[in-house]
Formats: sequence, structure tokens, C-alpha cells
Amino acid sequence: MYVCLCHGVSDKKIRQLVLEEGIADMRSIKKCTALGSQCGKCIKQAKLILNETAPQLYKQAC
Repeated sequence: MYVCLCHGVSDKKIRQLVLEEGIADMRSIKKCTALGSQCGKCIKQAKLILNETAPQLYKQAC
């Protein structure tokens, strides 16, 4: 599903950045994707996806 329509950022892309690149904060996701830099309506949904996915990153490290 598209989270950011303005820049074409999907939930899959956010999860990929977290799990494969180790990015676990909104600032870094915004740098990589320009998410939230236009209308900003996507930020809330992106934070939810980040908060769901980030714990999986730490489980993989153990």
C-alpha cells in the first residue's frame, strides 16, 4: 500500500529500509525517501509501520 502518495513511498519500502538497511527512526526514513516533505499526511501511518517493524530488526540481531 502507498503510505506517501506525493512521493510514491510504500509500506514495503519502509519495512525494507528498517529490516535491510537497519534504519529505525523517522528522520532517516525521511532522508532516504522524502516521505512527509510535501503534504505531511503520511507521517502518522509511516510511524505506525516503523513501530511495528523496528522490533523485528532487534529480534534478527539476537
